[in-house]
Amino acid sequence: MSRPLLTMQASMLHKFIQTALLITGCFFVSSCENDDKVLNDWTRRVVMKEEATNVVSYMSQDGELRAKLTAPLMIRTNDDTISVEFPRTLHCDFYNDSTRKLETWLDCKYGIYYENLNMVYLRDSVVVISVKGDTLRSDDLWWNQSTKLFYTDKYAVYRGPGKNIFGGKGLEATQDLGRITFKETTGNLKVSENGMPK
Repeated sequence: MSRPLLTMQASMLHKFIQTALLITGCFFVSSCENDDKVLNDWTRRVVMKEEATNVVSYMSQDGELRAKLTAPLMIRTNDDTISVEFPRTLHCDFYNDSTRKLETWLDCKYGIYYENLNMVYLRDSVVVISVKGDTLRSDDLWWNQSTKLFYTDKYAVYRGPGKNIFGGKGLEATQDLGRITFKETTGNLKVSENGMPK
């Protein structure tokens, strides 16, 4: 084979490789362009939701029954803070730690449980009633599952045997309504001869 023929074949091979690289480069450039919708679908944040109807749930701690919850609808959302929402009423029975007997029950029209915080927010016609007949009413109430305390900064009313107390700026109460502390109060109490409440 002569030298000019080899040079010509090398030149053609060089041009072929250049053309192939150019075409391949065009494919890469065109494939790097993504549709905005496709990109948004890949990168959007997805919040998972689970729904359940006619819910009956038992809450226990250290193997002991603490509460029984019933609700017509429950929505569990896996977000930054996992929450369980009860948008269509909520009823909860609370049990005594040592005797496992019913001590109070609660009704409201809306509730949401923040799982990571062990806190429950209740609103709209919240009523807590003890087996002794004590009744606590508020439009807005928090329940701390860890400390077993109810509290609010809103208006609340407490009624018990011989007691009617109205709190203008909130309260803190134990789960069994055995101890209630109002921040601002008005109302009437039956008192004994020594001036202490009966």
